[in-house]
Amino acid sequence: MLTSHFPLPFAGHRLHIVDFDASSFHEHDLLWLPHHDRLRSAGHKRKAEHLAGRIAAVHALREVGVRAVPGIGEKRQPLWPDGLFGSISHCASTALAVISRQRIGIDIEKIMSQHTATELAPSIIDSDERQILQASSLPFPLALTLAFSAKESVYKAFSDCVTLPGFDSAKVTSLTATHISLHLLPAFAATMAERTVRTEWFQRDNSVITLVSAITRFPHDRSAPASILSAIPR
Repeated sequence: MLTSHFPLPFAGHRLHIVDFDASSFHEHDLLWLPHHDRLRSAGHKRKAEHLAGRIAAVHALREVGVRAVPGIGEKRQPLWPDGLFGSISHCASTALAVISRQRIGIDIEKIMSQHTATELAPSIIDSDERQILQASSLPFPLALTLAFSAKESVYKAFSDCVTLPGFDSAKVTSLTATHISLHLLPAFAATMAERTVRTEWFQRDNSVITLVSAITRFPHDRSAPASILSAIPR
């Protein structure tokens, strides 16, 4: 499969972006993946996306001196080497991955059209969140895409230890030109309730990329803030 790779510094981390041509994918391209048998029943598009994501992940791992291909967990999540956390995402013809010593989540999404945003909004945000998005300086389709993507990034950061929660388990509390903050509810995870997750974001062509950057308790909680992410070791 034809691919091109480049690293991109963002929010104290280094993203590894792989642009790929799914039409050039061949079944034998999967053979270098140790878990290729588990993809036997997947469709052509899914196989190409998975391969591109793992290529991005391999580049990310090599940056920290690890030569490995993340496997597939019971919840279909990537399995990272001991002592490392990572995240993979893909959209259209782009895949990306990031690695860290602590939990991390990343997501890429194509910006919704006005029609799609209007149709999907009720399943992604509630009325309070809608007011926050509409009060921002961003077009509503972009703002809603960011809300969706930010929630996906948070879920990915904890995919190995929480049951997949609904979109109503994390509420948007603020949105700016560089970040979006979410309030985690008990439905997300009892141990994570009443915390704020901040995700950084940027736009790349007609897509947005979000990255979980920090998690802290609300002001009324006397516990010290707890960062869940750290910069990739240089």
